[in-house]
Amino acid sequence: MPQEPGAPGPKEPTEAAHTPAANELSEAGHAPIELSDLAAVNALAQPRRQRMLQHLTVHGPATSAMLARALGLNTGATSYHLRELARYGFVEEADDSTGHGRERWWRVVPGDRRFPPRSRQTPEMRHVMDELNHHAYAADLELFEQLQRDAGEAPDDPWADAFPYSRSAIRLTLPELREFFEEYIALLNRYKRAEGETPPGARTVLTRFLAFPAASTEPDDTSRALGSDADNRKEADPS
Repeated sequence: MPQEPGAPGPKEPTEAAHTPAANELSEAGHAPIELSDLAAVNALAQPRRQRMLQHLTVHGPATSAMLARALGLNTGATSYHLRELARYGFVEEADDSTGHGRERWWRVVPGDRRFPPRSRQTPEMRHVMDELNHHAYAADLELFEQLQRDAGEAPDDPWADAFPYSRSAIRLTLPELREFFEEYIALLNRYKRAEGETPPGARTVLTRFLAFPAASTEPDDTSRALGSDADNRKEADPS
């Protein structure tokens, strides 16, 4: 789940706007926190931990045993990964939901977590970010497709068509892109509310934001003056 002057990356920020580490970790009332500690980003990027965070986000608090069963892991592994996530503030112990005091329940810690702009990331940080993004994008797409298939098998479910999707292109300056992203985060926060304030019939809705600048098609002054063949080919190519 997640920039100053530049274009915002999917989960990583660039010079245009900081991107939260994961939208599910954002919540109104929390000031943005920059994840500049490589150890913390490493802890977050581990694929099994990403799956555990996703499960806790979608299904709510769980014990390590519940996560192990749901994700096909052993309890020792889930306990270790939960401790590592808790060490860096991504999860925390929750109140026992069952009344059995010996069980440890875990939940996601809300917060507006953002990565430093890519221009300020070290080579090591960029490598970890690339791995994190690779696994996160794949997991998001897999979950979207699975839930959409499940919905198609229950057409009478009023939520069967609740999969809004949009693709678009807009022309923005870097300051406008930064403002656009912050308005998106503000919109998310408008709809965030505590579990006790959730109206009947509401469900958890997963949201993802991805924006990136297209390659520039504007020729520089030199190529414009020369009228190079390369530029002519670009102008003639409908793609």
